[in-house]
Amino acid sequence: MNHLRVPLASVGEFDEIIDVRTPAEFADDHIPGATNAPVLSNEERAIIGTMYKQVSPFDASREGAAMVARNIARHLETVFAERPRNWRPLVYCWRGGMRSASMTLMMNMIGWRARQLEGGYKTYRTDVVTSLQTLPPTFDYIVLAGHTGSGKTRLLHALAEVGAQTLDLEGLAVHRGSLLGAMPDAPQPSQKWFDTSLIGAMRGLDPQRPVFVEAESRRIGLITLPESLMASIRGTPRCVELHVPIDERVELLMQEYGHLLAQPEHFRAQLLRLVPLHGRAVVEQWLTLLESGELRALSEALVTRHYDPAYTRSSRKLLQGLTTAMPFAFHPVTQDARAQAQALLALTSPADRSSLSG
Repeated sequence: MNHLRVPLASVGEFDEIIDVRTPAEFADDHIPGATNAPVLSNEERAIIGTMYKQVSPFDASREGAAMVARNIARHLETVFAERPRNWRPLVYCWRGGMRSASMTLMMNMIGWRARQLEGGYKTYRTDVVTSLQTLPPTFDYIVLAGHTGSGKTRLLHALAEVGAQTLDLEGLAVHRGSLLGAMPDAPQPSQKWFDTSLIGAMRGLDPQRPVFVEAESRRIGLITLPESLMASIRGTPRCVELHVPIDERVELLMQEYGHLLAQPEHFRAQLLRLVPLHGRAVVEQWLTLLESGELRALSEALVTRHYDPAYTRSSRKLLQGLTTAMPFAFHPVTQDARAQAQALLALTSPADRSSLSG
């Protein structure tokens, strides 16, 4: 084996992780904490790929080597200019090939103790995919269920603040989960980066303690949750169903979705997607409320006509523990969320588990 190559298990032994793939590859997903120092730009990689197919592998390799050399020189003069003599970086590209080998060789010629990740990003991604299958079933979940506008996310955050162990899937997905759940000015991550973030969060959890999580559908916006996690959440007998007064639910929706009034055309497009479910006449009524700025009336209409029937149709089929769920009166708008989280934490302590398991 090449003594400059190391396995994935050795990642934590290095001072810094260097990802030499293109900025586009890096943005899609990368090892957490890695620094991007591309040896080929997005455009350069496309040029070399085209040359490889349309001209010849030799010409592509010669031109690519010149590009890589220039980029490595630039990084040495800028990104790595202040690294100390005893610096130990780990370098990777897509599958541990020439891009990372070139950077590793040059760094070692300088005197740094650089190593190349065996198998590159491809090995890392395989590890993530495997972990997505094996890690979720190892935890004991307590699922927060309830109608849209019940403040499940608000309660989940409050539980984290008072010391409970939580898994915020909507936070990782940068989406509130409902049809209108896109975050303002915050795009969702790629599926691969979500997977990386999810595994990172789960590896920080203690399997000896319960994990509070919201009930979710398989998709959160454009993100798909792993099947093993969905099966674990849907199969747990430990479930808490929030009961919230309708006026507070409407108020909460107004707080969380008020930004949509500043984007009326986007809001309109989203509402039009509901025509197949509710018919043109009903959606036109909602559009009239939107155009007149009557957000409270629109929120109440969406709650009673769209969200609540959808919850009734789907949740009891998909969430096993809902039939024996512990009811919990929650007031997300009018009462302190932390105090209510403390009360729920006391009710779900080991001594009270029987109330959550039927």
